[in-house]
Order: sequence, then structure tokens, then C-alpha cells
Amino acid sequence: MASHSVHHLEFERSIKVIADSSNLEVDPSKFNIANDYTALSCDSLPHLDFSSLISGNPHQRTKSIQDVAEACRVWGFFILVNHGIPESLMKDAIAAVREFFDLPDSEKKLYKAKVVLDLIQCGNFTIANTSVKCFTLWRDYLKLCVHPDFHCPHHPQLLREVVMDYGERIRNLFIKLMEAASESLELDKHYVDEALKIDSMAQIFVGNYYPPCPQPDQAVGIPPHTDSGLMTFLINNGVEGLQIEHDGKWFNVQSPPNSILVNVDDHLEIFTNGRFKSLKHRAVVNKEREF
Repeated sequence: MASHSVHHLEFERSIKVIADSSNLEVDPSKFNIANDYTALSCDSLPHLDFSSLISGNPHQRTKSIQDVAEACRVWGFFILVNHGIPESLMKDAIAAVREFFDLPDSEKKLYKAKVVLDLIQCGNFTIANTSVKCFTLWRDYLKLCVHPDFHCPHHPQLLREVVMDYGERIRNLFIKLMEAASESLELDKHYVDEALKIDSMAQIFVGNYYPPCPQPDQAVGIPPHTDSGLMTFLINNGVEGLQIEHDGKWFNVQSPPNSILVNVDDHLEIFTNGRFKSLKHRAVVNKEREF
């Protein structure tokens, strides 16, 4: 796919409303951009056991710290298991976000993004590529700043409760992983926390919704990109859609049930002088199922 840049934020109609049209057989022209989503299967993505990372056994913990460093250096992605976040809470988070996207567009438009720094925003993106062709992503999104101050829509009610709990638990996981990253770089385990003042940093919660697409090879969920920030924690509804680029090849990634996919972000690559890698990834859509 050609290189691209974000052109503008918009919310004329949600992608969900468009996709729910009973007579929709082809993608509307505003979404059309041809893509090759060919990718290989991936069975070598590192699996990291969080319980070993916080273990009282020093040998077990040392091995886990080395595993974190190796995963961040080679792949920039890893699958976190035994992380302690209840599976029920993860399912509730997905369900609550889905409830938000089910709201009428008139209610969701109250949170239409006006600028990229809005503390609550939803809508979709229109992209301009190098050929000056514009296209809209086949994705609705909800983006919330949940720390240091908590921001969330009032409806649905479940969303506010779940995101507050989930966000706090993810923040605790993040702090422990940053401690491991510090130690793997032969620094004091609190070095990253003290240098970057993690407790006052922004934590962003993002919910993405990709409805079934009549022509998935003619639309884009999210184009190839890297994430800003330090780390991203991903959970999904069990439908494959994520692809990552590694050694010049694209791979399909599906994390096991009750696991969290973690990826290194741009600022962590910069902070580690390139020892940890922030790799490109993308979201592809399909014809049968939402994700």
C-alpha cells in the first residue's frame, strides 16, 4: 500500500450504520482503496508468563526479564499470559465498547472528534495517500484519556465502570513490565518510572469496531503504522484481523483466549536507543464477522 498520512477526522455516519444497510453489496466509493493483505501464519510470537515475572523465585524472575528483553528486541510484540486480569472483565470491556457502538449515531456524535487531543472522541479517519487519493477507514473508533484524569461517555453505564477497572489493572501490568525493561537494560528497576514520571503520564483507552465488509480487498481497517507511546495492550473478540510486519514479511496474529497482545511503541524504541523495536502492524477486515 502507498504511504499515507491522516487527512482529517470525520463522523458523517458511523461505519456500523453503513455496514448494516440491508442492500449493501459493494463498498461505497469513499472506502475504496485496493490492498494486498497476503500474510503468513505466525506460530513463533513470544509467549511471556507474567506470573513468572512477579515470582518470588529469583531464577524464574531473571529468566522472565530476559524473555521480555528478547521479545521486545526481536519482535516488538509478545503474548502475555497469566496476567491476573479476570477473563470476565476482559469480556465485559469488549461488550461495553460494543454497546457504545450500538448507540444511535445522534448520541455518538456528541463525542465527535474536533481535534486529535480531545479527551473523549469517536468517529473515523479519512486518509490521503501519495497519489492524493482520499479514502475512509472501514473502522469506527472510541478513544478515551483515562489517566491521570478519567474521561468517559455517560452511556452506556457499563462502559464507565468497566473501563475504570480495566484501565487501572492494565496500568499496573504496564508498570511491572517497565520495571522488567529497566532491569533488562541493567538499570534500577524504578529508572523508567522516575525518568518518565509514569504516574502522571497519559493513558489512552481505544475501542475499535470493524463491521463485516462486502469487499474486504477494497477497504482498509487500519493501514500499516507504528504506535506512539511506550506500550500498547490489545485484546479482541476472537476474530483474526491483526497483521504485523517482521523481517520484511507480514504475519497474521491471533492471541489465545484470555491473553493480552503487547507491543512496543515508538517512544519506548527511542528511550532504549533502538534496542527495543516498534514494528509496523495493520488491521484487515473480512466479509463474515465483525471484530
